[in-house]
Amino acid sequence: MSATPPAALDLQDVSCTFVSAEAPGQRYTAVREVTLQVAAGEFVSVVGPTGCGKSTLLNMAAGLLVPSTGSVRVFGQPLSGINRRAGYMFQAESLMPWRTAEQNVRAGLEFRGAADAPAQAQDWLRRVGLGAFGDRYPHQLSGGMRKRASLAQTLALDPDIILMDEPFSALDIQTRQLMENEVLALWQGAGGRARKAVLFITHDLDEAIAMSDRVVVLSAGPASHPIGEFHIDLARPRDVAEIKTSPRFIELHSAIWAVLRDEVQKGYAQQLQRR
Repeated sequence: MSATPPAALDLQDVSCTFVSAEAPGQRYTAVREVTLQVAAGEFVSVVGPTGCGKSTLLNMAAGLLVPSTGSVRVFGQPLSGINRRAGYMFQAESLMPWRTAEQNVRAGLEFRGAADAPAQAQDWLRRVGLGAFGDRYPHQLSGGMRKRASLAQTLALDPDIILMDEPFSALDIQTRQLMENEVLALWQGAGGRARKAVLFITHDLDEAIAMSDRVVVLSAGPASHPIGEFHIDLARPRDVAEIKTSPRFIELHSAIWAVLRDEVQKGYAQQLQRR
């Protein structure tokens, strides 16, 4: 019997405590004893209240934060430093304003020494529907087009793992749905490419269910931890707008919201206390 392949991402009992630079005695534990795996080719979303440590988990997976306790493994190997097998799509704008869309997409390729960086950048711009806009600067692109360019920038490096931190939260609902479907089409192997492992952070429960294989629910912080995990057994391929009307989607949404509702209320109450 063949051995089970290691997870693409394996966070084991990770905690992250921040110490105040001004007052070292003041500590804040964002997440505590979180165990989370993402298999190769699996799309996993993490949902939870504002301030529950979702981005902290993503940053530990990226190697941008070192866990206070616990361990992070990437395809079975301990993570040390930056996760070189991951691409990171941030919530904030990541395009360099002084470079064109094509120059932004090819920047990482050039850093890696790819001789055909311009051709690869143009190919990825075509894949995300921006083939005719490679000479435009970010300020000449719409919000959705800038997100497409950022997506091409991330995928051009062909990472084995894709980390996404609420990448579409600033978009209008129609553009957001187009981008969600674009990501799913690329992830599902358009062009014959193998599926990547995806860890997706979102506040939007509809988005999480529509896109994912599995949804993990985090408690309100501090010391946030998983309180629920749901396998999304909706058939693929999916259209994120159409799937939301299916009886199974509604059933899953109800089940996950039943777990998430109280935590969202706790998180909201905490935000009010800090004002």
